[in-house]
Amino acid sequence: MEKELRKGTTTVGIVCKDGVILAADKRATAGFVVNKHTQKIHRINDSMALTMAGLVSDAQLLVKLIKAELKLKDLHTNRNSNVKEAANLGAGLLYNNLRKFSSVPGIVAFLLGGHDEEGDHLYDLGIDGSITEIHDYVSDGSGSVFALGVLEAMFKEGMTTDEGIKLAVKAINAALQRDTATGNGIDVWVLNSKGIKVALEKDLNFRAD
Repeated sequence: MEKELRKGTTTVGIVCKDGVILAADKRATAGFVVNKHTQKIHRINDSMALTMAGLVSDAQLLVKLIKAELKLKDLHTNRNSNVKEAANLGAGLLYNNLRKFSSVPGIVAFLLGGHDEEGDHLYDLGIDGSITEIHDYVSDGSGSVFALGVLEAMFKEGMTTDEGIKLAVKAINAALQRDTATGNGIDVWVLNSKGIKVALEKDLNFRAD
């Protein structure tokens, strides 16, 4: 049950002119800090990754299902799925997950980023199975209100991924300072035509400078 109830996070997605940034903190809580090294960004394939927010057990299972279903789809169609197809798949799984009968509601949300033949893409997959394509920035989780304040003030159209990395760190750091369910570190990934790059993995006791 403790693992089922782990929650609390801040995730960020930023669309740059040369790629997509995904960022997240490392803390998992259940009324108290349960894990200080939670991995909240997950690779789906060689060109896509997602951040997770919500109940850890449900999120981890859904990530495994998305990976498996995409791989099967690629084998059946003899081509690589694009980011929109992955978003539709993930949204369908989230829709079913929220509506299944359970004593503990499966509340999970994803930010999905990736690159395909049409370019770089970022999608917000809501807990209800909704899909929103993002063209600038987005944040999810318990600390998102603080991260969004930074993103709103500092985001600029046409930012490079180097600038986006710095902005993502500032946004997550704002949540680290104000949201008790966010903390212990920052992960930042870059997704573009070159693939997936881990730009930052930083463990923190208190804050990011």
